[in-house]
Amino acid sequence: MSGQNIVTPDAESLLASAKAAQKDGKLPPVHLWDPPFCGDLDMEIRRDGTWFYNGTPIGRAPLVRLFSSILKLEDGKYFLVTPVEKVGIRVEDAPFVAVDFEVAGTGAAQVVTFTTHVGDTVIAGPENPIRVVRDDTGEPSPYVMVRAGMEALIDRKSFYRLVDLGEAHLEDGTDWFGVWSGGSFFRIIPVAELEL
Repeated sequence: MSGQNIVTPDAESLLASAKAAQKDGKLPPVHLWDPPFCGDLDMEIRRDGTWFYNGTPIGRAPLVRLFSSILKLEDGKYFLVTPVEKVGIRVEDAPFVAVDFEVAGTGAAQVVTFTTHVGDTVIAGPENPIRVVRDDTGEPSPYVMVRAGMEALIDRKSFYRLVDLGEAHLEDGTDWFGVWSGGSFFRIIPVAELEL
């Protein structure tokens, strides 16, 4: 080798860097960091939001929160980044899960604030849209944008509650059933396809 230092991806060094980057409880500025790629780490975020390291679930919520604070999405791939290293991880669906929400107001003035399993809070609106993807069977997968292109899968109980807030609204010549938040209407399903 040409005297280059090769860094082996290591969860412990990532944790230490993530702790050092935390300032006043705010998320580290990962969008400003562009370290060299150091390889992939055997880490995965499953659809239910469980983080796995070397095939074992990470059971300590503070560790998961810390790792989530240095998560970055680039070109459709997920990385844990610090000022000095970037390692690839696998994400089964979305990196976050929205596990609850609060509602204020009604109609077009309604505001829906989601909370994720790692403690992020986000107000659904133009900057943080809600989208619903339906598979071949029509089964919905609802998401809300959390940060920097990364979404949270809205868990089933929260989605059912969200549907309870829904109403019909005409958009682009089609009656849609959806929900208002932050001055925006988010489509869930065409009214014509609703099963009554």
